[in-house]
Amino acid sequence: MARRFIQALVGAALLLHGLAALAAAEFKIVTASERGTYIQIGRDIAKFVAPDADITLEVLPSAGSAENVQRLREEPGVKFAIVQSDVFQAFLDQAASGNAKASNMIRPLRVIMPLYNEEIYFIARADSNLNFVHEIRDAKINAGALRSGTALSSATLYRQMFGSALPEANATFLSNEEALVKLTGDKSIDVVVVVAGQPAKLLVDMKPEARQLIKLLKFDPNHPASKAALSTYFPATVRASSYPNLLSEDLPAITIKAFLVTYDYKLNLTVDHLTKFAR
Repeated sequence: MARRFIQALVGAALLLHGLAALAAAEFKIVTASERGTYIQIGRDIAKFVAPDADITLEVLPSAGSAENVQRLREEPGVKFAIVQSDVFQAFLDQAASGNAKASNMIRPLRVIMPLYNEEIYFIARADSNLNFVHEIRDAKINAGALRSGTALSSATLYRQMFGSALPEANATFLSNEEALVKLTGDKSIDVVVVVAGQPAKLLVDMKPEARQLIKLLKFDPNHPASKAALSTYFPATVRASSYPNLLSEDLPAITIKAFLVTYDYKLNLTVDHLTKFAR
């Protein structure tokens, strides 16, 4: 009787283990704002990729890449993050320069793969004297929301182009929508920086009348300041077909890559799910 009882317990344990292995893992991915590209990509990943890896993937909005790195490290259930390549590189650079906090934050993270390119848009008023990105040195710039990847990209790009930090007196950290209102309203902002893969919903949704209010600045890859930026960023083209209400011709621009990032997990079941997911 004792032997049968033990066999029953072992059988039940094996059954429960098998059921647990078959059950879909419940993971989370952090993306960016509700109106951005990241969250749309996250939803597609959850719909088309995660099920084949036996993962139920919850897609979470966030302030952007910088916050995503922190949440991936600290928030329970978050197993994936979408992070801009220059933000990831900024953490690596800080770690290499002796920043212990940055080192601890970035060391266990792993890039699964690059997903796609994201254009960096510099939006000015239609009547502005600014026409090129390398002309923004003394402009009042909205760098993006605090803790967002856009804000970190703006700071990194500005430093690379001009050899100094973006002056605090010239920087604001508002959402894209708030900044555009100030750009065209009280004109307290000269340039709004937006980072998004094209077609970016913010620009797609603009009406033809927007041409009377705003314009996109051109990136000149041959200018010395631009060449300095190309050590981290990449030349790109913003297609007129992406924004027919805003552009009449293609625009030379600059881009970064969006990385899909995870953590160096050790639990076998988690590793199995992540392996299936990556494949």
